[in-house]
Amino acid sequence: MGEPVVFIVSDSLGETAELVARAAASQFNGHRSTFHRFPYVDRMETVDEIVERARREERSLIVHTLILEDLRRALNEKAQAAGVPVVDIMGPMMAAWMRVAERPPRLQPGLRHRLDEEYFRRVEAVEFAVKYDDGKDPRGLLQADIVLLGVSRTSKTPVSMYLAHRMYKVANVPLIPEVEPPPELYKVPRNRLVGLIIRPDALQRIRRERLKAIGLGEDSSYGSMQRIQEELAYAQRIFRELGCPVIDVTNKAVEETANQVLAILARGERREHGDP
Repeated sequence: MGEPVVFIVSDSLGETAELVARAAASQFNGHRSTFHRFPYVDRMETVDEIVERARREERSLIVHTLILEDLRRALNEKAQAAGVPVVDIMGPMMAAWMRVAERPPRLQPGLRHRLDEEYFRRVEAVEFAVKYDDGKDPRGLLQADIVLLGVSRTSKTPVSMYLAHRMYKVANVPLIPEVEPPPELYKVPRNRLVGLIIRPDALQRIRRERLKAIGLGEDSSYGSMQRIQEELAYAQRIFRELGCPVIDVTNKAVEETANQVLAILARGERREHGDP
């Protein structure tokens, strides 16, 4: 007798069906089998061709993860009529989910892979935000979707991380009067730059709380009004040089600031494409 031939059928990639089929095959002493995968099946003619090929084999099995109801039902019925064992992985699972979710499925092929792609994009964006946080490596500025600028304690890092979870690659640069901004900053397209500013009294309050948290006295220059005003004036000068939009983050939640950043980015993209 010849080796069993397993036909893997899917309206997406077919990875799930093949994984299940191979896992089951491993329970039969590693029984040698031939696997044929048919991804992106979306036509009844293709279903007919697969069933006919399986029927001609001496020993065959169809395993599928079809989502679309008409194709799924047709493959099940035609395989059974041809005497070919068929395993419908998604049908019983979706029926069970309907009972617990109390609503019908979306019936959109490939959703899992789109979700996987979003997950990896999000992870990549978070890793980017960590790597290029606080001006650690200016080489990342030209790769970023968004570059945030501001003095210390203007929410650059939390806003960067929030946007990273929205799958944007964000770098941020601290503005310090004694330190020249990196040359790469002046090469970043203006529609990707956003300055963050804050009222002096609010910044002083935040910095003094920070000093207290790390066990330092409030008399540190970091929390002095003179130093704060000096830093803010320097930041405003850099913003003017770069011609970048500025958001006042005073008393704003991180998500509110992030949404304003995205609105600025969207306006810049529209201008870039000549839209009003």
